[in-house]
Parts: sequence; structure tokens; C-alpha cells
Amino acid sequence: MASRSVNKVFLLGNLGRDAETKFTQSGVARTTFSIATTRRVKDMQTNEWRDETDWHNIVLWRSENVANYLTKGKSVHIEGRLQTRSYDDKDGNKRYMTEVVAEELILVGGRAEGGGGGGESQERMVSAPRSTPRPQAASSEPPAFPDVASDDDVPF
Repeated sequence: MASRSVNKVFLLGNLGRDAETKFTQSGVARTTFSIATTRRVKDMQTNEWRDETDWHNIVLWRSENVANYLTKGKSVHIEGRLQTRSYDDKDGNKRYMTEVVAEELILVGGRAEGGGGGGESQERMVSAPRSTPRPQAASSEPPAFPDVASDDDVPF
């Protein structure tokens, strides 16, 4: 038996609903949303192509400001891990739910999607809550995301 294992998920899809943030009793932000991924498959009987869509439940921890950017229809890239949990429903039956716990989230798409002008491609890193907490900025305002990178942003 292998001494190591891998639980890694990469998804690129569109939000099916606006993200919703709630807080635990200890004040930790928990943002949830669903994304759809679509693939083309050929029907062997009719010889026609059709789309098949899968829906994925996403959980993002400790990112309270991110829900403002995650609205229905937005394209996102998610990197994370699968987690299955169980709970008892109102009738006492045990139910299981598998979710993707996001470790990185990137908004993907052009400016027209985000409300700006032009058709240039744009990606915005929204959150990367790795296992070690990031230091908090002194300001309580959400981070600003520039629409265009300047020459000062290029590392070479």
C-alpha cells in the first residue's frame, strides 16, 4: 500500500448562483456556491454531439470579502480538495455530501464580463487561503484589483 495519497481537484466552470457567506459561532467566514462544468459527448445512437453538465458544491473558508465578486454566471478556476461529510436529515436518516474545499480561487474572463470595457483577457486572484494564515492588512477595506497591469508590475 502506498504511503502517500493525493486529494486534488482542479475545476474551471461558471457559477450557478451567487455566493453566500455565513459565519461560524467562532466568527470564521464560510462562503458557499456551486459551479457548473460542461463537456461535449457524442451520442452513439444519433451520432450527434450534446453537452453534459456536472454541478459541484464549493466551500471557501476565511474569505469574507470574496462573495461580492462571485455572482451567477462568472467563470472561475478552483483548486482544492474533495471532502465528504455526513449529517442526519429531519427524518433521522444519515445523509452524505461531497464538496470541494477550495484552497485557491481565480476569477477568469474578459472585462466585458466584469463590467469594464474592451475584450482583453483578464484573470484575478481572489483568494489563496493555504493552510497557514496570511497576515491581515491594517485596512478593513477589500483588496483592490487593478484592471490593467502596469510596467511596474512586471517582474523582469
